[in-house]
Amino acid sequence: MKMIVAVIRPEQLEAVQEALNHADVYLMTVTEVKGCGRQRGYTEVYRGTEIQVKLLPKVKLEIAVNDAFVEAAVEAIVHAARTGQVGDGKIFVLNLEDCVRIRTGERGSPAIGP
Repeated sequence: MKMIVAVIRPEQLEAVQEALNHADVYLMTVTEVKGCGRQRGYTEVYRGTEIQVKLLPKVKLEIAVNDAFVEAAVEAIVHAARTGQVGDGKIFVLNLEDCVRIRTGERGSPAIGP
């Protein structure tokens, strides 16, 4: 089992969800976050005052998958989230030691789903 954590542009979320659905990955948690990488923010003028915006809005996806779905999920995210510009995001793949479905008490891979 793996946990895929992807940080992407907010405007790419719908395309990523659609691509993941085509890869038979439906379960995910989505969180609105702020962060920066190589973009290092931008400068904006508000009422004549220059403002340095250092943290940019992003979306963080957390997706628990069985090993058979890892590559398909990562490829779906890469293809749907890529704009070719700095700030497209990152994907992290982590080992997932255990998973428990609260409703049934199932553990491990069956708790994640097919």
